[in-house]
Amino acid sequence: MTLTKADLVQKVYQNHNFTKAQAAETVEAFLQITKQCLKNGEDLLISGFGKFNVKQKKSRRGRNPQTGNELILDARKVVTFKPSGILRSRINGE
Repeated sequence: MTLTKADLVQKVYQNHNFTKAQAAETVEAFLQITKQCLKNGEDLLISGFGKFNVKQKKSRRGRNPQTGNELILDARKVVTFKPSGILRSRINGE
């Protein structure tokens, strides 16, 4: 099952003393802060959850799987996530 933004809003609404509008605003504010942080190339550390990093990937050789033609893939930034030890333990039922 996938957790959507609407699902997050619903969970915040149900678990806290917020109106639906406040819950939606809270979730949206968190996501905006997260996006801006990552866009600026900053790491985002959420204690007990994990760390989001922005890494630079170099350009590299690739291949079009349909035609087999080789091409050069441009350098780009990617977001990676490393879960905290606490989260890993909970996922693994420890």
